[in-house]
Amino acid sequence: MRFIALGGLGSVLFLALTAVQAHTFGALAGDRSPTVVELYTSQGCSSCPPADALLGKLAKRSDIIALSFHVDYWDYIGWKDPFAHASHSKRQRTYARHFSRSFVYTPQMVVHGLTETSGTDEREVHSRIARAANAPGVMVGLTHGYDGEIRVSVPASTQPAQASVWLVLYQSSKKTEVRRGENRGRVIENFNIVKKLVRIGEWKGEKLKLTVSAGKFRELDVDGCAVFLQSEQTGPILGAARIALADHK
Repeated sequence: MRFIALGGLGSVLFLALTAVQAHTFGALAGDRSPTVVELYTSQGCSSCPPADALLGKLAKRSDIIALSFHVDYWDYIGWKDPFAHASHSKRQRTYARHFSRSFVYTPQMVVHGLTETSGTDEREVHSRIARAANAPGVMVGLTHGYDGEIRVSVPASTQPAQASVWLVLYQSSKKTEVRRGENRGRVIENFNIVKKLVRIGEWKGEKLKLTVSAGKFRELDVDGCAVFLQSEQTGPILGAARIALADHK
């Protein structure tokens, strides 16, 4: 496990989801909103490959949306991670403030915006996923039409709610031969690699429909799409959905 200090503690850890009434809306896997698991990782970190492999296992589960956010703060070691982005590091640092941590580290798994743990502790990861599965959730609808448009539907809630609507475009898997740095000589396979994370709207408890053109994302080499509602910027996740894009390219 690798650590980077973070100056200045901010908000305290969110211990529970915002109270929202669960709804069934649209065609989703199972009868509840899937749990979002975010892995903060880097190809330049020797501790990360086992966590990458664990995320690959989680990505196969229909009740989980597993996402790899590659951070850029290990690039200086000698290998520039081709999937790293400064915005991912910024998102992780915002989580650190919410979790009252004075540092960020890899590999870190954040479960549904509620809690975090080391990405190499498989038993603890599964335990936290199981606990998060009991949280109430909004059933988000997500479709990708042959016209190239991604459509998001969120039902109305009888309870007060406010959340950002985030769209995620990701590549389901990619193998990389690492030539320098701590993982020199290794071939690393990453899963559900986040290529784009963009805020597309805000939900305040009302019925909501959003449309995004997928055409402008074609150059990203992505085959998966997810959307989630998140309280605050990196607070609890209230609902999520995912679809495959490959069939509509």
